[in-house]
Amino acid sequence: MASKVKYLSLTVVLVCLVNIAFSANAQTLNVEKYEKAEQKLVKFTDKLITGNVDYPSWSNSDQLLYRSHTEQGEQFFILDAKTKQKKLAFDHQKLATALARITEKEVNQEKLPFKSFEIVSKNKISLKVKGKAYQCNIESYLCKLTKNVAKKNELVAPNGDQAVFIRENNLWLRNINDNSEKQLTTDGIENFGYATNNAGWVRGKKPVVKWSPDSKKLTTFKHDGRNVGEMGIVSTAVGHPKIDVWKYPLPGDENIFKIHRVVIDVEQAKVTPLTMPADDHRSTITDHVAGRDGSLLDVDWSADSSHFAFVSSTRDHKTATLKMADATTGKVRTILSEVEESFFESGVSGISWKYLDKSNEIIWFSQRSDWGHLYLVDATTGKIKNQITQGDWTVLELLDINQDTGKLIFTGAGKEGGDPYFHYLYSINKDSSNLTLLTPEKKHHRITLSKDAEYFLDRVSTPNQAESSFIRSTSSKSGFVVEQMDISKLTATGWQAPTPFIVKDRNGEHDIHGLMYKPSDFDASKSYPVVNYLYPGPQVGSIRGRHFRTARGDNQAIAELGFIVIEIDALGTPGRSKSFHEFYYQNMGDSGIPDQVAAIKQLAKQHSWIDSSKVGIWGHSGGGFASTRALLTYPDFYSVAVSQAGNHDNRNYADEWGEKYHGVLVKNEDGTTNYDSQANQLIVDNLKGKLLIAHGTTDTNVPPYNTLVVVEALIEANKDFDMLMLPNRGHGFAREAYMMRKRWDYFVQHLMAVTPPKEFTFSKAK
Repeated sequence: MASKVKYLSLTVVLVCLVNIAFSANAQTLNVEKYEKAEQKLVKFTDKLITGNVDYPSWSNSDQLLYRSHTEQGEQFFILDAKTKQKKLAFDHQKLATALARITEKEVNQEKLPFKSFEIVSKNKISLKVKGKAYQCNIESYLCKLTKNVAKKNELVAPNGDQAVFIRENNLWLRNINDNSEKQLTTDGIENFGYATNNAGWVRGKKPVVKWSPDSKKLTTFKHDGRNVGEMGIVSTAVGHPKIDVWKYPLPGDENIFKIHRVVIDVEQAKVTPLTMPADDHRSTITDHVAGRDGSLLDVDWSADSSHFAFVSSTRDHKTATLKMADATTGKVRTILSEVEESFFESGVSGISWKYLDKSNEIIWFSQRSDWGHLYLVDATTGKIKNQITQGDWTVLELLDINQDTGKLIFTGAGKEGGDPYFHYLYSINKDSSNLTLLTPEKKHHRITLSKDAEYFLDRVSTPNQAESSFIRSTSSKSGFVVEQMDISKLTATGWQAPTPFIVKDRNGEHDIHGLMYKPSDFDASKSYPVVNYLYPGPQVGSIRGRHFRTARGDNQAIAELGFIVIEIDALGTPGRSKSFHEFYYQNMGDSGIPDQVAAIKQLAKQHSWIDSSKVGIWGHSGGGFASTRALLTYPDFYSVAVSQAGNHDNRNYADEWGEKYHGVLVKNEDGTTNYDSQANQLIVDNLKGKLLIAHGTTDTNVPPYNTLVVVEALIEANKDFDMLMLPNRGHGFAREAYMMRKRWDYFVQHLMAVTPPKEFTFSKAK
């Protein structure tokens, strides 16, 4: 009888243990957690501040135009830098009524349907609503549709009266005032047309040209893609899908895009080829030869429009050659060449070389000293006359040069001590004299320079200190406050700023800077799993700007679910020394991941509430690649990854990207290549943790095959993983509601080990 009682007791105990275990596994995170997390997204947090300065621009008469969130809603202001007078730009209710009348749509005066405007005259402004241009009289408050404006596929000349566009592979000129057209070129054919805007990973219909100052000439190219390989994307639909096929060169391709440079006299419709071989489709700083407005990069015209300086870059990005072209004859001469062992760049935040036609000199940016600095070069001999800036800090971008006074204005970082990512504004003479700091606070400065470079808007903040905005002079210490951000309503909700921190890199040599996010109900006696957000670069880092923001993506939102969120700018990211930036050149499989691991381990030693045994990681695009890479290279450290739109093998991504940062493809006799070291599909056998891999099926930037080659390898290796293919989505789905919810769910389920609320629905911000 005694033995039978023992047996029954044991059975009861086992049943209870099973029930307890089942109950623990079935624990569900309260939906209120998700609702609270959602309130930390920017669509809610930005509404709780006032005194910001958004979409700033300058008029020709030193007036600052901007939008600010006020107690009365979003309002537009005009501020005169000379008189310091600030006023509402217009009567918002009357303008709302005028726009509602002409658009036949409801318009709310507290949220007008445009972000910026321009001053046409004393009583007229111009603005755009849903792609249509309007001119509004702000005395009578009557608006009319502006017909004589450039179209989306046109690039306007400096005189504003004419624009060029592409028709059937040739360049055409349109008179904006009378709509008359003139054909400028006639020999353009398919895949060998004029001014084609295609880098493979990005395309556009606007032509790529650089107008001369007098609007009588332009320089452009014939874009040779005749032997370039193709990329194809198929839409999802009932019935026949749309099939998009276009030219898209890849690393290692025998043929990439070539540009045959020409100069065109638009009055005579005369095309003059430059006397030089075709250039590789490369620029000195970005992965395209076109700027955001369509302008041809790395070209600087003389003031009299007779000639222009330009830079030719080699396919491997190592050599930049500065040249001069005669705009009448097309004759080209070489001024100088600079060669880097890794990759040449002409600036950090923007192209920072400039032709000084009045003195026949060049301002040239170089990192030959391991730091980005400006040099004065003789435009005839190509010899350096003097180094303008120097020291263990970097010039970020040359903003202006006054050729009469020789005064340069530029942004820089690292000179003032403290956070090396804080941006400052400086002036200096081209003979290197009188270096002057124009932004005194040891904070991050966002600069908007006036058109005459006499004044600048200075938005001053840090990641955890609200922004103060000033108008300051570039020639004196004078300045005054424009707006002071008020975040009292935001902080009243329990909102908290991220915490900046400093750790050491993997080798204990460099300071690595990061931000940490904690839940607003943080309890130091508890232990929190970690979510590591990353973007590895190399062109930018994870944090992207040290200015104040009410939300940085969904970092704080994820923290609210019960995580510690950590992001750093690791080795291999820009803004510091050249050696820091090029750290993993030719080894993109590194992606700064060892620094991510080192940072979290150091922080866990400092803080008992960080549970370094439960670490997840996520990223998008380059971060999609790196998060999978982290899970596969550190399988005993990272246990969960959410990888979105990743370029998992750069042999499947843009040639301009891969060949710049990983080098030109080299195939070995044994069948291996130098790109194997970065190919995620080759190391899937290492997978131990949970992987959610996602991609948009119509992503034309990073085509979905980048993810599918990894998926194919995972299946071949018989590995468990989760996949989410989003139909008819391009590259930018990172914070789309469904993807964000799946990301949150994945970390809650697999890192926190509780069940997320089922099918949480995000609300729509009003």
